[in-house]
Amino acid sequence: MSIKPSIPKGTRDFLPTDFAKFSYVKNIIEEHFKNYGYVEIKTPSFEKTQTLSGKYGDDGEKLIFHILNSGEKLKKSDKSAFNSNNLLDFRNSISDKALRYDLTVPLARFITQNQNEINFPFKRFQIENVWRADRPQHGRYQEFVQCDADVVGNIGPIAESEIINLVDDIFSSLKIKNLKLKINHREILNLISVYVEEANKFKQLTISFDKIDKIGVNGVIDELINDGFSESAVDKIKTLLSFSGTNDEKFEFLKNLFKNQSLSDSCFNDLKSTMDLVAKLKTIEIEFDFSLARGLGYYTGIIFELVPPNGLDIGSIAGGGRYDNLTNNFGLKNISGVGISLGIDRICHVLEILNLFPIKIFQSIDILVLNFGDSFLKDLIQHIQQWRKNNQKVLVYPSNQKLKKQMQYANHVQAKWVVFFGENEKNNDQLNFKNMITGKTISYKFNEFNISNFLNQEKC
Repeated sequence: MSIKPSIPKGTRDFLPTDFAKFSYVKNIIEEHFKNYGYVEIKTPSFEKTQTLSGKYGDDGEKLIFHILNSGEKLKKSDKSAFNSNNLLDFRNSISDKALRYDLTVPLARFITQNQNEINFPFKRFQIENVWRADRPQHGRYQEFVQCDADVVGNIGPIAESEIINLVDDIFSSLKIKNLKLKINHREILNLISVYVEEANKFKQLTISFDKIDKIGVNGVIDELINDGFSESAVDKIKTLLSFSGTNDEKFEFLKNLFKNQSLSDSCFNDLKSTMDLVAKLKTIEIEFDFSLARGLGYYTGIIFELVPPNGLDIGSIAGGGRYDNLTNNFGLKNISGVGISLGIDRICHVLEILNLFPIKIFQSIDILVLNFGDSFLKDLIQHIQQWRKNNQKVLVYPSNQKLKKQMQYANHVQAKWVVFFGENEKNNDQLNFKNMITGKTISYKFNEFNISNFLNQEKC
């Protein structure tokens, strides 16, 4: 019985046109990362479970893909833990590795492990796959690519403002307009939890706030009530979430609420310093959103999230923030970092919806050589290799099939030029180039043909 081929939910194949779009976005992001002084590193696709555990909050912890031990290790499984329904201990006994959930925690491990070979501040970027056992939906996959840029070391507002400038430059190059960068500070969320007299439920507050885009304000309120927040706390949070105004008005509103709380000015000063250093933005509007939480547990300072233009309901397309204690877990103290992560799959969705992919990225073949038989191709080999040395993408049709079929294939691969060299051309010492866009055919003397002259003529 044959098996119907399929792939796991939350994954996808990339057809050539899909991958051309992916590469177009990736290359633009990578170019800007390098322009800002980031250097590329690579880390393993999976880490030790103990490296990843306890870094992402309770919800994130549930989404880690664990790798089953193999061979003799499986015999060491804790069956008593399974029988007593202690599934966490049982899982740990059969799995000591996991696919990376993000690129930031592996970066913290990398920094600690290689600290003697690194000069600080260290600016790195990575464009690699990550895995999350999330519910697949439009624009959300279980395997996807993150594009991360981080500065690690003694950092200040200039590093944070450069992240914002970097993101603006990237999306300006992608020609996506009307983007909104929501910005907040984790300390402001802490002040809110103290203000509503639920400081011991800070984690629940941030987890719920992080779901506002998914479940709405009413859904968040319901969740907080279920988590045991007092009626007074819920009323205060409702008032907070209903406030609207300019960034400055929001600053003043919160400062008045928190004026009796210690250290309340420091987070506002951090935000103000960063925003003052941001250059004039081309495509991004900054919005101070004090409900922004970024549910990942390792953030400690400024946080930001980029949302697509109005009407595109696919979630955020980039996010990041500052973390001051991430390497502490690995024994390296007093190292801060700030970074941004861009979701390349979601960016591709936005470009697709807005019809912003340039047509030229699908022009994959410059020259298709038609096949009239091995004896004719033998004479062409020297030319074909010379064309490729001149950076022309040349495809030779692999078999001597009917001309109609070969021309249909030329259209399918969107070849710009088709080369005719068969019996008639050989007898007349000719090499014929047909432009598949204009339909015009240009003839050259076979032994006198020069690819450089051809390319120069094409430019004219």
